[in-house]
Amino acid sequence: MIAEVPAATDNRVAERDAVDADTFAREVATSYAPIVLRGQVADWPAVAAGRRGERPLAEYVAGFAGGKPLEVLLGPPEIEGRFFYRDDMSGFNFTRQQVPLAALMGRLLSLAEDDVADPPAIYANAAAAPDHLPGWGEANRLGLPATGATPRVWIGNATRVATHYDASPNLAAVVAGRRRFTLFPPEQVANLYVGPLDRTIAGPPASMVDPDAPDLERYPRFAEALRHAQVAELGPGDVLFIPAIWWHHVRAFDRLNVLVNYWWAYDSSATPFVAMIHALMSVRDLPLAEKQAWRAWFDHLVFGEDAAHAGDHLPEPVRGVLGAASKERTERIRAYLLGSLSARP
Repeated sequence: MIAEVPAATDNRVAERDAVDADTFAREVATSYAPIVLRGQVADWPAVAAGRRGERPLAEYVAGFAGGKPLEVLLGPPEIEGRFFYRDDMSGFNFTRQQVPLAALMGRLLSLAEDDVADPPAIYANAAAAPDHLPGWGEANRLGLPATGATPRVWIGNATRVATHYDASPNLAAVVAGRRRFTLFPPEQVANLYVGPLDRTIAGPPASMVDPDAPDLERYPRFAEALRHAQVAELGPGDVLFIPAIWWHHVRAFDRLNVLVNYWWAYDSSATPFVAMIHALMSVRDLPLAEKQAWRAWFDHLVFGEDAAHAGDHLPEPVRGVLGAASKERTERIRAYLLGSLSARP
């Protein structure tokens, strides 16, 4: 059984009571800081089911069966709920299975009601509701503007998700169980000791440090990251807004936990992460003087305050990839990149 570990920092995420859609759009979504919205989804039928107990919750969730099986991460008791790499980094400390929703809820309920002392770690992650729990989104409406966001359901027992980031703004709504989010601002990336970029646990790269038991001899800079960390303790009905690129470690404490999250404003074909990987190949290993020269280009065209106006001295019809953001410019850039990357030396 995982012992409950105190939060690694006393810095708490700012919080406020539930907000309406206009206030969220005006004051929350435009902020680049995490914020807890207490009781934002307290009126969801799913939350009400969870308040009645584990069996009513399991039966309520299983009532949305009929979709595709869910991808479920399964780990032995000895990982203590922490899905991660093996000690030698040769693989992962868990397996993946496709499991029907009813079978998943039945297994979790059985482990909970039998009060198994050292249960296996079970986690269904990011199951898109329309595909795996049809009808969930209509029964449990968010009511906040998250354009194009699909509700994704996370179901499991006492588990820990390694510190990672999302390329999109994120709303995480707790349906049942207690969750702790430990968040780190983007500028702490060098102090988080990021793992492999191209061999990840579940998409984005993850920190190698366990915030619940950090090895500061092996990862000494993590002490500085902890100075800047913020913690959010969430219960049923609470929602956490996480800006894009903020790192977060997620811990679920109870025998049956359900969370729903929403990512939006994200185009996987245009993520800056891909541009960064390309820069590792084309920029990082150049002689220092050349790298500094390219830094001037990047500052002028990408990072500078006036970067969006770098092509203003050209007639608009010939600005090409330097033009203002638009669907046409995106397609022009995509075509240019595809042609450049596919060219053979």
